[in-house]
Amino acid sequence: MNRVSLLIGGNQGDRRALIDAATALIAERIGPVVAASRVYETLPWGNFGEGRVQPFLNRALVIDTKLDAQAVLDEALAIEAELGRRRSPETGLRLYHSRPMDIDIIFFNDEVIESPTLTVPHPRMHLRRFVLEPLNEVMPHYRHPLTGLTVSEMLDRLKQDDEK
Repeated sequence: MNRVSLLIGGNQGDRRALIDAATALIAERIGPVVAASRVYETLPWGNFGEGRVQPFLNRALVIDTKLDAQAVLDEALAIEAELGRRRSPETGLRLYHSRPMDIDIIFFNDEVIESPTLTVPHPRMHLRRFVLEPLNEVMPHYRHPLTGLTVSEMLDRLKQDDEK
C-alpha cells in the first residue's frame, strides 16, 4: 500500500462543489481518503496575466492507494478533465491559468521521483502557503524526504520569510 498526499483546488465554476466532487472521485479511483483538511480560500499565486482572478479553494488529502505514482498522476489528470480542466499545449512559457480543478501530487510515500511527467516531492511546495497550510493540518510532522524538514517547519519558515 502506498500513501500519497495531494493538493486539490480550483477557482472557476462552483468551486466548493468541484472540491467535493474531486474528493469523491479520488476516493473512488485512487484510494480511500485517510485525512482531509478543511477547505481554504487563497489568493492566486504566480503570474496569471488574466486581469482580476477569482480566489482559489484548496484542500489537502492523504490517500492510501495500491496505485504507483504514475498511475496516480494518470487518474488525477483524468479527474481534472472530467471536472472541466482543459490543458493547452506547452508553449515553452510557464504561465498560470484559472481552472476548475487542479490536482497536484505533493508526496508519494517517502520517495523522490524525477521523470519527464512527474516530480515528487512537488518542487515548489515549500514556497506556497496555499499548499503548506492545508498540508500542515493533516500531516504536520511528516518530513520532506529531501530537506528533512517537517511540513510544520516549512510553514514556519515561509511565515518568517513573509515577515521580512
